Amino acid sequence: MYWSFAIINNKIGEIYFSRKGRGYKIEGHCYDKREEFSNKEELKVLDEDIKKYRFVYRNKKYKRVE
Repeated sequence: MYWSFAIINNKIGEIYFSRKGRGYKIEGHCYDKREEFSNKEELKVLDEDIKKYRFVYRNKKYKRVE
């Protein structure tokens, strides 16, 4: 299982997914607060990931937002 930082319903969080062929299947997510990360490397990765990954979770389904 893999994970990445993402914006989920306009909140910072971690999204967990597994790869299936060329695609992926989202397994779940959890919300985080920016204050939990004090390391500069973690903050850099967080900023890079949230620019790329935005999702909406509604009715037990994930939808990627561009």
